[in-house]
Amino acid sequence: MKIIVATKNKNKVREITDVFSPLGFEVVSQTDAGIDIDVEETGDTFEKNALIKARAIALVCDDYVLADDSGLCVDALDGRPGVYSARYAGEGATDKDKYTKLLTELGDEKNRRAKFVTSMAFITPDGAEIITNGEVIGKITKEPAGDGGFGYDPVFYSDELEKTFGEATLEEKNTVSHRSRALKALYDILSGEEKE
Repeated sequence: MKIIVATKNKNKVREITDVFSPLGFEVVSQTDAGIDIDVEETGDTFEKNALIKARAIALVCDDYVLADDSGLCVDALDGRPGVYSARYAGEGATDKDKYTKLLTELGDEKNRRAKFVTSMAFITPDGAEIITNGEVIGKITKEPAGDGGFGYDPVFYSDELEKTFGEATLEEKNTVSHRSRALKALYDILSGEEKE
């Protein structure tokens, strides 16, 4: 059984492989499956964007398909950057550009509460759709800390880890991350372990 992941990101494929190989799935990226399509994320929620991507891939293959959409939601910014997290500082912006814009926009705001959110869309060969979500709560620091991770990780302080994601090892981050929680929820459903 093959899962085609709607991504070109090898790290994401590796993370999903770690979770799903015990269920007998072979996990491959859309690139490795020979699917070269770029999908425009036009949804106004993470769930809608994940479904848009998964459905686009499902139209051109007969395998299981998995897509996700993730982002950072900051309380004081009314949930921004949200679904625009990747494009927040403009097309082609670096990770540093993104978190620098965020820190500038927050300024001296005292309420720095934030959460990372992931929605996953899984489509079976017969067209059944499963959506799972995961989130991790924390706050935005005043300065970046650590050079691990990517995106907003250096300015996101995880309440559970008591450090920024930039300071955390990949293993530490994966124990609490929004993506790993959405993956775990999907794993539980597919392995028949979901709680009633």
